[in-house]
Formats: sequence, C-alpha cells, structure tokens
Amino acid sequence: MPVNDIIHVSLMFFVVYLLVSSTSNAEGFEIESQDVRRSEFPDNFLFGTAVEGGYLEDGKGLSNWDVFTHIPGNIKNNENGDDADDDYHLFLEDAEIAQSLGVNAYRFSISWARILPRGRFGEVNPGGIKFYNKIIDNLLLRGKRIKLYLEVLENDFFCRDDFLLLAETCFKSFGDRVKYWTTINEPNMFAEMSYVRGLYPPAHCSPPFGNCSVGNADIEPLIVVHNMLLAHGKAVKLYRERFQSKQGGSIGLVVHSHMYEPLRDVESDRQAVNRALAFTGG
Repeated sequence: MPVNDIIHVSLMFFVVYLLVSSTSNAEGFEIESQDVRRSEFPDNFLFGTAVEGGYLEDGKGLSNWDVFTHIPGNIKNNENGDDADDDYHLFLEDAEIAQSLGVNAYRFSISWARILPRGRFGEVNPGGIKFYNKIIDNLLLRGKRIKLYLEVLENDFFCRDDFLLLAETCFKSFGDRVKYWTTINEPNMFAEMSYVRGLYPPAHCSPPFGNCSVGNADIEPLIVVHNMLLAHGKAVKLYRERFQSKQGGSIGLVVHSHMYEPLRDVESDRQAVNRALAFTGG
C-alpha cells in the first residue's frame, strides 16, 4: 500500500473558528474580525459538534485518563472528568442542541474502555455497543452525518494489536451506518502533551520541557508517533480490505495544526508561513 494511502489525513473540519486578519501598527497588533458565511464553504463541507462522556456506566473500564485525573495533584483543584459534559446521560438533549444550531454532522469518540473494558483479555462490552448504537440511530433519524473517532488519547505507548481489535469491533458493530471514520485524533498533539510536556497521561517529560519523574522528550515522542501511524495504517488496511466495499465509508486521521498568515505581503513572510504550516501540520 502506498505511503500516501496509509498516512491519509482527513480534510473534514467540524469546528469552524472566526477567520481573522492581522494588521500592524506602532502600538502592536490589532485583530479585526471578519464575518464567516456558510455560503463561502463547499456544499459538502461538514459543520458539526463533538462530545464524549460517562465515567463508569454500563460496564465501562478505566482509561488512562480516568486513572490520571484521580491522582491528587495531576489536575488543578483535583478535578476530574467523571461528569464533564455528561453526554452519556444527556445525548438526546445534546442532539437537540445540535439540531437547533443547524449543523449537518456530529462527531463523537468511542471510549476504548467502554467497548473493551479489559482490552484484548476480555469480551466486548454489550452495554457499550448498545449505548453507541442508540446515539448513532438517533442522529441518523435527525439527518446528521456521523464522524466516529476510534481513539482519543486513551492509552500509553499505543499497542497496535490492541488498536486493531478495537477498530475491527467498531467496524463490525457500527460500520453499516457510520460513513466517516477517524482512526486517531491529533497524534502530534498526543505525543507533545503526553511525552514532551508531560501534561497528559502518562505524564512523561524531561528538561527543558518539564521535570517529570520519568521520560525522555528527545526519543519517546518519536516512538509514540511511529506506533500511532503504524496502528493507523493497520486499521485503514483492515477497513479497505474487509469493510469499505460493503459499507461505503471513508477513513483517515486528524492532525492538529494552526493557521498562519504572513504579516506582510513579502516573500520572506510567505516562506515563514509555509515553514510554520509544515512544522505544525506536516
């Protein structure tokens, strides 16, 4: 399989920020907001929302975030994600809100620990499958296109075989209705925040980026991203070979990036923008 097929980047954006233009003056920078109109985007552009929630409901196991947020001192004020936006109990209300906003897509993540609470060493959790089926069916009745994320920062060095098991389980369970799949959400951000800055679990870092008890910020992020891209490639290969022809969906990953504009209309500033985009987004 060609590299550009394996490392396929999803080009659908679900949260649209206001576009801004920057101008310089003697006192610094001024930001001028510009109106964004839906008519400025292609007809097939997906506008939508994103959620997850539900700490230990219906047989869900512990994710690394569940453990991390319950260790005193890891999170400001010792807060945790047990409730968060509570989409697990409020998904019908959330769907109503999405409907009122006029969005045509709904993005949500699969909690690895809800589908496979014991990983490869246990059975698929029927309560988790039932929950996600309820969400999917309800959204389809409302005419929403669904974007499903298989991974949202829930494991450590990223075991490829474990991820493939999750992907296969989800393709089998939801692929007849889900047409937009994302394997991994922002692998570059995951590596930076978890293995460079040490702010996300498993909180690995090293000077000058942080003072964690473990970690090597020069090496570990590269290992993690390497494993994530290999896991992504395996999941894409599996989907294309066994499911895509019957289910008719598409699959990719999401890369975290920033938007840059040249400060001045000169070649050096345009080159600086290209370097920044290449560095942050690949």
